[in-house]
Amino acid sequence: MTLAIETNGLTRCFGDLRAVDGLDLRVEAGKFYGFLGPNGAGKSTTIKMLTGLLAPTSGTMHILGEQVDDPDKARQIKRRVGVVPEELALFDNLTAREYLTFIGRMYKLPEVTVDERSRELLAMMDLDNEEKKLTLEYSHGMKKKLTLAAALIPNPDLLFLDEPFEGVDAVASRVLRDTLKRCVQLGATVFLTSHVLEIVERLCTDVGIIAEGKLVRQSSMDEIRAAGSLEERFLEAVGSDHMERQKLSWLED
Repeated sequence: MTLAIETNGLTRCFGDLRAVDGLDLRVEAGKFYGFLGPNGAGKSTTIKMLTGLLAPTSGTMHILGEQVDDPDKARQIKRRVGVVPEELALFDNLTAREYLTFIGRMYKLPEVTVDERSRELLAMMDLDNEEKKLTLEYSHGMKKKLTLAAALIPNPDLLFLDEPFEGVDAVASRVLRDTLKRCVQLGATVFLTSHVLEIVERLCTDVGIIAEGKLVRQSSMDEIRAAGSLEERFLEAVGSDHMERQKLSWLED
C-alpha cells in the first residue's frame, strides 16, 4: 500500500490551545479523501501543516513518500502538489491569465504548457470572457474558481482542497466534481475538506473525522455506507454534545 499522506503524532499548539492533537493520518495514493469536522476542529490547521504553511509543534509528516522536514525534499514535493487554501490569496492587480502564468512559472512548467493549460482552465471555469478584468474586481466565487484553476495547472499528484465548493455556482461545481473524479481516475490523490456532507458522500472513497484536534474516525466510504449514512456516522463521531448546544430553549416542549 502506497501512502500519499502519513502523519504520526502530528500536533500544533497555539499557546495553551492544542488545535491539532496527535494526528495519525493514513491516506492511500489514488484515493479521494474527505477530511471532516465541526468548525474549529483543526481541519485548516492540518492542511496548513501538510502543505508547509505552518510548522508543527511536534510529530512527523510524510507527503508522497518523503519526510517534509528536509528543505530540498520539501521543494521537490511542492512541485507535485496543488492547493486551494481556506483564505484565498490572489494578486489583485493581475488578470486571471497573468495569475495562471505566474503560477505556471513558479512550478517551472514549459511556456507552451502554461499557455495551453491556462486557456483550457479559464474556459472550464467560465473565466475566459474576463481576460481584461483584474482579480481585484472578481466576486468571491470567481476568485475561488481562479484559485482552483491555479491548483490544477501543474497537474498535481496530490491536491489539497479546503472548502473548494464554497461560493461556486452550480454549473462550475458540477464541472469541478467531474474534473476531480477524473484526476483520481488517473492516479492523483485528493484531500478535501467540506461541510457539505452530500458532496463528500458522493465523491470520496475514504473519510477521516476530526473533533477538537483529534482524529476520531478514519474508514472507507463503503464501511460508512454499510453502517448507515455519512451524516449519522459524522454526528456519532463528533458527539451528541454538539447537537445539544444547538437547541433553542423556546423551541423545546
